[in-house]
Amino acid sequence: MAVTMTERAAKHVSNYLSRRGKGLGIRLGVKTSGCSGMAYKLEYVDSLEEEDSVFESFGVKVVIDPKSLAYLDGTELDFVREGLNEGFKFNNPNARDQCGCGESFTV
Repeated sequence: MAVTMTERAAKHVSNYLSRRGKGLGIRLGVKTSGCSGMAYKLEYVDSLEEEDSVFESFGVKVVIDPKSLAYLDGTELDFVREGLNEGFKFNNPNARDQCGCGESFTV
């Protein structure tokens, strides 16, 4: 089981953690939401829970809770710019379908 980040995503997160002045990395999870059933959620991590899984890419930690890991195993987190928009892109091999805006998915 693994969750990875591209170098571009890791640099983006690292820059935000530096500006924030604290943090161990980011927490990636899923929640029930959106038009396709599940949505990704991202937040800073200041402390770890005992049951967390921790993955590291390019020096940045990605923390996943056990419930979310089942949906996120194999996911690659990227940071992309498309025209004037920029944001994280989730390359999730477990997602069978996603909504048009890419914010929610079905497994």
